[in-house]
Amino acid sequence: MKAIVCRELGPPSVLRLEDLPEPELGPGQARVRIKAAGINFPDILTVQGSYQHKPALPFIAGVETAGEVLEVAADVKTVSPGDRVMMSIRPGGYAEQAVADAAILLPTPQPFDDVTAAAFMTAYATAYHCLLMRGQLQAGEWVLINGATGGVGLAAVEIAKLHGARIIATGGDDGKLEVVREYGADHVINYRQGEFRDQVKAITGGKGVNLVYDPVGGDVFDQSLRCLAWHGRLLVVGFTSGRIPQLSVNYALIKGLSIIGCRAGEFRRHDPEAGRMMQQDLLRLANDGKLHPHVSHVLPFEQTIEAMQLVLDRKVVGKVVVTMG
Repeated sequence: MKAIVCRELGPPSVLRLEDLPEPELGPGQARVRIKAAGINFPDILTVQGSYQHKPALPFIAGVETAGEVLEVAADVKTVSPGDRVMMSIRPGGYAEQAVADAAILLPTPQPFDDVTAAAFMTAYATAYHCLLMRGQLQAGEWVLINGATGGVGLAAVEIAKLHGARIIATGGDDGKLEVVREYGADHVINYRQGEFRDQVKAITGGKGVNLVYDPVGGDVFDQSLRCLAWHGRLLVVGFTSGRIPQLSVNYALIKGLSIIGCRAGEFRRHDPEAGRMMQQDLLRLANDGKLHPHVSHVLPFEQTIEAMQLVLDRKVVGKVVVTMG
């Protein structure tokens, strides 16, 4: 099989397309033909060696996939050859095949093709966990969603809208922000055009927002602190800007703020049952036609490095996906 292999840490250009032996099938496992794989920012950080999860070299890059079951071990009863499935396999997603525990396979929602399925669970699980489980978002609250044109940001807009929030979304490109508006944002702000605190305060009648969802960090985080209402909550989702911000905790004291860290993947590992319930709710919403992962670029598997570079260059709206075969 062909796979994208990382043998040294660095930018995406260190990756190589290689021919590898097919992985062996063990008890409790299924062999999946991967048809599409989503590009996520943590995939790039993992290759750089700057993500929390650090697999031993060499490793097959990528995590989020969709495809078809080819075969199962004799003791597997939950899936069968021919089933359309999604899975997150760490590492090992950028490959033509993968062998994984059958228990991690999720049925592909009926409305989704493989490309859409490969752009779904990581972004939407992040948004769901952060907004609803950690942020305790309530209908009618104002929520500021930063980085709204990216995968986890656009998913957050759709999840927040479904749950009755009033949404202010920020991003760095007016054209991309029009897509965000179509996904349900009540107001959009281009944060490359200057500080946005006054705009947020004007929109909210001077009160500020109840909740901030921030996968960006850096200057955007700093500005977002000043946009919070009394007893506001700020969700720390990531640092795509490249700078991890510093917080003077006296400001949190004065305004009674809550700064809340969010790690959806780690949450599922610590509380598997709650993680399964979250996944089942997301699958229900997807099968009901209420969730619509946005894929702005689809590239062939051989152009995985170029696909990752699109993410780094901020060319993507929602997600970019590579397809195999």
